[in-house]
Amino acid sequence: MFESVGSIAAGPWIYAVVALSVLLDVFLPVLPSGVLVITAGTAAAAGSGAAAGAVPHDVPDTLALILSAATASVLGDLVAYRLAWRGGERLDRAIARSRRLTTAQERLGDAFARGGGALVVLARFAPAGRSVVSFCAGAAHRRVRDFLPWSALAGLCWAAYSVALGYYGAQWLGATWVATGVSVAALFAAGAAAGFLIRRRPAS
Repeated sequence: MFESVGSIAAGPWIYAVVALSVLLDVFLPVLPSGVLVITAGTAAAAGSGAAAGAVPHDVPDTLALILSAATASVLGDLVAYRLAWRGGERLDRAIARSRRLTTAQERLGDAFARGGGALVVLARFAPAGRSVVSFCAGAAHRRVRDFLPWSALAGLCWAAYSVALGYYGAQWLGATWVATGVSVAALFAAGAAAGFLIRRRPAS
């Protein structure tokens, strides 16, 4: 199984595929970028341990995977942010018509006003949360220096968590599709928890 999983993600092209998928899923949240990152993390585990000699040598490097996914996440956020910044009245009207987007914009503004951006980090794990936050930050003309550091932290946390799920899932359960399935379920669970926390009203 190490050989089959390793062969899927072997070669330097996997970093470009991961980066492209993560970059684009801010516009197409249905892209399985998280599943791809986890699968690459599972393949990275194939290069360690006693079974390392039975797999191709050209397996992904975990640090390179994390950096490529995190960098692509930030770049995608910035592209969405800049597009929304220039969106004009049409985008403002679209946000005004959506209760979800209006609420997200208000909460994001409150978070930045308090000097914190934990909402940006949480939204990176929630389904479509990254897209909503990036577009709302741009549409509201939030300063890039307020948004970018939190986007970078969010991308790094998400990438490290996803790669770790694939890597340690394979270490503990073996490089099987069962391990990958459990890791993907853990990623979805984190997304559900993040969505719940975002939806909760502030205690104040």
